[in-house]
Amino acid sequence: MKFGKIGTIGKVFLVCAIALSVATLFTACSSTLTVGFLFVATNLQTPGQIQVYEVNSQAGSLRTIPTSPFPSGGRNPVSEATSNDFKNLYVANEDDNNVVQFGIGTDGKLYPQATVNTPGSFPMAIAVNSGDTFLYGVDILQPIAGCSLSNACPGDVFICPMAPDGALGTPVNGTNRCPQYYPLQLTASDTKTILTPTALNVLANGQYLYVTAYNAALTPKVGYLFVFATNADGTLTAVPAGSGGQIPLTLGVQPVAMASDSGSAYLYVVDKLQNSLATYAIQSGGIPTWQSAASTGSQPSGLTLSGTNLLYVSNSLDSTVTGYNISSGNLTNFGTYATSTNPIAIAGDPRELGFVYTVNFLGNSLSGYQINPATGALINTKNSPYQSTPQPTAIAGIPHNGNTH
Repeated sequence: MKFGKIGTIGKVFLVCAIALSVATLFTACSSTLTVGFLFVATNLQTPGQIQVYEVNSQAGSLRTIPTSPFPSGGRNPVSEATSNDFKNLYVANEDDNNVVQFGIGTDGKLYPQATVNTPGSFPMAIAVNSGDTFLYGVDILQPIAGCSLSNACPGDVFICPMAPDGALGTPVNGTNRCPQYYPLQLTASDTKTILTPTALNVLANGQYLYVTAYNAALTPKVGYLFVFATNADGTLTAVPAGSGGQIPLTLGVQPVAMASDSGSAYLYVVDKLQNSLATYAIQSGGIPTWQSAASTGSQPSGLTLSGTNLLYVSNSLDSTVTGYNISSGNLTNFGTYATSTNPIAIAGDPRELGFVYTVNFLGNSLSGYQINPATGALINTKNSPYQSTPQPTAIAGIPHNGNTH
């Protein structure tokens, strides 16, 4: 993570202070201090809501923009992703089985563009590859005749091609559905063992896609990791990740979130029931090999990387954030910090100035922190926590004017 130069920020602040008496100059300086926008999905209302916040460059404080929140385009929004050109936001609405594309204005306002249906039911997570050519997602239930929550089947991973303007996919047979999906099953013929997907991650180099899932019918539960090679045409090739060509790889008890580094060398996975954070070194062919593990707080829910040497985990049950130093993928815990109630997601500020935010589901808020660049320690940002519309679930962001540094 890169931090703004103190001299530059100080000059901006000084100019703004001098210009307070001049309305036009004050407006320009106020805009300069907005370094990014955060989009936070909330799911209590129908339709769901997207709260939009401005991020202040000096204090990391948040302020909702005028006309926020915006309808999410469906019920129960649970996951968000942005295009890498920062022009589009995508929102997965679990209860309506759809993904909605929003255009993002220069002021952070959202403009609905199109809605596509997912192949299966109850999408849980989405991600965009680094080339802005494909959106990937996972459904809890794949499209098998008779499959429902009361008669469950395994989930799926789906692919939506992206046009240069960010539009999603080519509808299938007039159904407005993302065209391709792959079952998440222990074997090609096993539709009886119910594997529930929880998260997905696309490497920065775009070559491999990872999906976590678990089997809730077993005691204790058993977690799994699917590995797919991504092909240029958007298709996926399953990679045998375990001994003896096993697909998928067994992975803990209930893995719920993943992150990978910018060098596509390490995959980090949090396990909700084991209260653990594991590092996997990515080998040739995309195969992840367990390297080390560290303890977390109670029921970890999300994680985010800050630069190359810091990682933070939100712990949903004890309402904390745990910080780790990273050295060649190995993790060292350096501190735990209080949040508002029930943080279920976490993200860094979109311009990478050294702030991090948690999404607090039961606290109906975001908690904000400034990162100490020398130690990684977290300090509460001004006026934190920040109120959200009820039951926030997911967070994504873009830098103002499209610059990340």
